[in-house]
Amino acid sequence: MVKVAIAGGTGDVGRTILEVIKDNPNHEVVVLTRKSTDTVLGASAVGVDYTDVDILRRVLEEKNIHTVICALETHSEGGSKAQINLIKASAACSKTKRFIPSAFSIAYSQEAFGEDPMFKGYFAAVAELKKTDLQWTVIANGIFLDYFAISRIKSYLKPFPMVIDIENRMAAIPGDGNIPISFTYSFDMAKFVVASLDLDEWPEESRMAVGSKFKVVYDDVEKLKRSEVTALPIYAMVYDLIPKEQFHAMTAVFGLWTLLEQYWQSKA
Repeated sequence: MVKVAIAGGTGDVGRTILEVIKDNPNHEVVVLTRKSTDTVLGASAVGVDYTDVDILRRVLEEKNIHTVICALETHSEGGSKAQINLIKASAACSKTKRFIPSAFSIAYSQEAFGEDPMFKGYFAAVAELKKTDLQWTVIANGIFLDYFAISRIKSYLKPFPMVIDIENRMAAIPGDGNIPISFTYSFDMAKFVVASLDLDEWPEESRMAVGSKFKVVYDDVEKLKRSEVTALPIYAMVYDLIPKEQFHAMTAVFGLWTLLEQYWQSKA
């Protein structure tokens, strides 16, 4: 069993991770909080002073914390300093071996973002971690999918609209639209974080991908005009209800509707 401390466990990301880890019998969790309290959201809690490295170290020692997950806000100078102090305390603690810094987005490159003041806290944390003997990893989950369905799915994240406005059916895509991007639901990110606790080794960047690669074929217009389609394996379940050739013809027509609106208009 690994004993884990979550800093910022009452915030958006921290609360999500806390909720998932509480249900895992393999790990025990403690929430580090600025308030003096014994419990937070049903989990054990301890009040800490993020300005005092030695106090932080003693708390980690007393609670026998093996892994620290930081979900503090780090864009402000105070938030960034709190994380740096927590890293220093973790490095000085004889019990603490691992640290996840507050990022939960992408693994920002120094070349692209190093001069941006918004990411000063991120790069300061990575630099501090590299000075230590701690095993650490940045969770690179991409953009949270929650932002595009915030009122429709369970989420503790606050609205943060960007790029796509689903309600008003509008999108402003950066560049030419050909750059791949990753989206992850916050609770899937949390499950990934909890699963990573069981790994023997951590890379400096932990990226997540689910599912598997699809085999993709393309049925061209001429093929569809001949009522021919590539038969997907799942089509077999329909053949008892609709003859195979008829079903393929129907599917081909659907394809033509999708691709050839002008073609059908010209036949009218």
